Amino acid sequence: MMTPMRYVLLVLSTIIGLHLIISFSNEEYGRATSLRRLKQQVIGPTGIPPYRLPLPAQYHIPKNFTTPDRKANAAIVMLARNSEMNGVISSMKQIEDRFNKKFQYPYVFLNELPFTDNFKKRVRELTDANVQFGLIPVEHWVQPPEIDEVKASEAREKMVKDRVIYGASVTYRNMCRFNSGFFYRHELLQPFQYYWRVEPSVTFFCDLDYDPFLYMQDNNKMYGFTISLYEYKATIPTLWDTVKEFMKNNTELISPDNSMQFLSDDGGETYNRCHFWSNFEIGNLDLWRGEAYTKFFDHLDKSGGFYYERWGDAPVHSIGAALFAKKEQIHFFDDIGYRHEPYQHCPQGEAHQKGKCWCDSAQNFDYDWYSCKKRFENMFN
Repeated sequence: MMTPMRYVLLVLSTIIGLHLIISFSNEEYGRATSLRRLKQQVIGPTGIPPYRLPLPAQYHIPKNFTTPDRKANAAIVMLARNSEMNGVISSMKQIEDRFNKKFQYPYVFLNELPFTDNFKKRVRELTDANVQFGLIPVEHWVQPPEIDEVKASEAREKMVKDRVIYGASVTYRNMCRFNSGFFYRHELLQPFQYYWRVEPSVTFFCDLDYDPFLYMQDNNKMYGFTISLYEYKATIPTLWDTVKEFMKNNTELISPDNSMQFLSDDGGETYNRCHFWSNFEIGNLDLWRGEAYTKFFDHLDKSGGFYYERWGDAPVHSIGAALFAKKEQIHFFDDIGYRHEPYQHCPQGEAHQKGKCWCDSAQNFDYDWYSCKKRFENMFN
């Protein structure tokens, strides 16, 4: 007669035996149930940047893929002018061929002026996905009335003398301020939770056989990038002092497990000027909509630095993401080959082959002297 204890031992022996058999016969199951994998899920990876962990097979679409069985609540967002139509067409055609023809995410186009009928016609010809065209509210785009124009114009004149790129441009400053604090407030973006920022005249080198929005959603990622680099010092002379003032008065809003190590080499006393290049972003809009970033942007905006200096949305977004998200919530998209002049990220090794990338893997900005990617990786060591 079998006692209860013998019965339990028999069942456990059977389960363990089946596990070992399946582990050896099914590589994906073996990886998913390995002790290392289970440890990473419980306490997180140690010494390994999260982007280097293999993408689970469930995200890769099969070759006979037709329609996704699930999608994130997301949109592809482009800020563009009518005069940039050819650059828009180039970027959009690539994103369609490399990714969106399979996944059919909607597009949202934003402009400070109405889009022409010809612009709308040419864009809609490129995709079967839904396309919306939005007009940016004047108050979200133009220089605020409280800005001292005399002081601002003097700052622009000095930047011209110092040969600072876009130093004379008010429009460029309007764009940086809009991308920093207003794009996510546009009425057309209110229904969405995730966005992929795409700019005119950029290049996408590789096929993408998985949905990065779902990856962000399932893994609680808040911000994704492909290129990181140093900001021009002459454009942000007082930005970090303004940030430190905010941090001092709002300590409760800073994430305990933040990415200060990416931003500063001395615990936050100074800014090393590293930032994620925001012309490519895949992000969770809740990061910008939250209390922390809202107060942060308002603090920066009131200082006038977007116009008295030339603060870019890249350092502003990067500092916001680094302070208000956990470091594990910032993701480097290693498998998305991307170029925005004059820099590019080209996937290496197996990722280059898998993505059928057409960039030269030797032309890769990741570890260039002006790149900050190594600083990002060092946070996980």
